Amino acid sequence: MRQLIEMKLKSKSVKDITNGYPLLSKEALENPEVTMEEGSILHLVDTNNRYVATGYYGLQNKGIGWVLTRKEKEKIDTKFFAKKMSEAVAKRANLYEADDTTAFRVFNGEGDGIGGLIIDYYDGFYMVSWYSEGIYSFRDDIYQALNEVVNVRGLYEKLRFNTNGQYLEQDDYVSGEKGEFPLIVLENGMKYAVDLNDGAMTGIFLDQRNVRKALRDHYSKGKTVLNTFSYTGAFSVAAVLGGATETTSVDLAKRSLPKTIEQFAVNGIDYEAQDIKVMNVFDYFRYAARHDLKFDVVVLDPPSFARTKKMTFSTAKDYPKLLKDTLKITNDGGIIVASTNNASFNMKKFKTFIDKAFTDTNKSYRVLEEYQLPEDFTVPHNFPEFNYLKVVIIKVMN
Repeated sequence: MRQLIEMKLKSKSVKDITNGYPLLSKEALENPEVTMEEGSILHLVDTNNRYVATGYYGLQNKGIGWVLTRKEKEKIDTKFFAKKMSEAVAKRANLYEADDTTAFRVFNGEGDGIGGLIIDYYDGFYMVSWYSEGIYSFRDDIYQALNEVVNVRGLYEKLRFNTNGQYLEQDDYVSGEKGEFPLIVLENGMKYAVDLNDGAMTGIFLDQRNVRKALRDHYSKGKTVLNTFSYTGAFSVAAVLGGATETTSVDLAKRSLPKTIEQFAVNGIDYEAQDIKVMNVFDYFRYAARHDLKFDVVVLDPPSFARTKKMTFSTAKDYPKLLKDTLKITNDGGIIVASTNNASFNMKKFKTFIDKAFTDTNKSYRVLEEYQLPEDFTVPHNFPEFNYLKVVIIKVMN
């Protein structure tokens, strides 16, 4: 039997949650010392014991749980989850119907009403990511609801919770057809190889879909393109298909080499005509500067935090320096695709990093385009802090 616990909210938190804020923090509660099990249903009331909302307890890096409904009589059961999923699927009807795109997000956590739950679609296969033991405790109801709402070709999952913060390695297959991997999906007509049963990542970050399209359609023709922190080379594929004369992909992970070759191969691109470097991006900047290498376009999409034997890197602290290093190897009149998925600062703050880098190097710039999360990555209305992706496409003026 699932625990039902009454929790009192502080006055400020009552106002936030009434206005639609979905996240529960320890600081929001009058009685945070109460012992709770993961997945407990929380009956949230104000200091006068009046009902505010119903949520669940699930520890993750953002907080201690999420609001599920503001209707007191609504039960958290299969029917509830099926309703949420039906609404989410309806919002993505145009993507389900698209001929040129077969990979996208179907359910985006708190943006679709269930924090901690992410569902992605890969050509009929569904990948469910669980971000706390709390939401995972609803697994049976959620899988039943998903199967009621959509036709699931095959189901995979990723457990993104663990006591030491590491991804839990496991067999990710759940039910239905077992995929033949790599599975080839389409994104705006480009082909990408994905593997739903190969560790924490699948081979492509779906939130950059619109940025890859922009790179292909507007910024690659006749250009030399450097793709840093390149992972499996998805941006490099977009650049070549957009008419780039040459791409260089740089990533420290050894598996980035075979994975990038694979992405080129499924698009009929001769990978030997492209440059793929397995090395630290910061070392590559020094290498490129020493050899007087310069590029027309540089894609800069670092992890929020990285640690190597020689250094630690944080986008919140080090992005201006990263941009200054980038400017040394970017041609005048060139393009920098500056991106970050760090949720700890907003677009306005990110632009101050860009401005600092150009000011410190006595260079001027023009912002050509800005991107945040694509339409399938729904975020809670009126709460832009959940829109974590920030991409600014910059032209270097002199």
